[in-house]
Amino acid sequence: MPKTEMPSGALVLLILRVLRSGSLHGYAIAQRIHSLSDEVLQVEEGALYPALQKILVKGWATAEWGTSETNRKVRFYRLTGAGRKQLENELSEYERAHAAIRAVLRTA
Repeated sequence: MPKTEMPSGALVLLILRVLRSGSLHGYAIAQRIHSLSDEVLQVEEGALYPALQKILVKGWATAEWGTSETNRKVRFYRLTGAGRKQLENELSEYERAHAAIRAVLRTA
């Protein structure tokens, strides 16, 4: 199966959405996105951790150290109230852009 590129700007939205369900560590976030996308989207470490850092700096999530199911020390990320609000904003912007793209495809 060919590798599908992550659409520009979508990673933060997808991370926020996945974290809405609860606290996860980085690898679990990537696996969840891959799984929920019917194994179409792959999140590379080189994109995931900078996006998570941006999310932390913006205050949209918090992180704390813990132990993974494989007994490794990992950071668990949890959505904040500001993150929930940002998720709503990101979803609204996504829907707006998606509708505009559909309109162009339908009429061009």
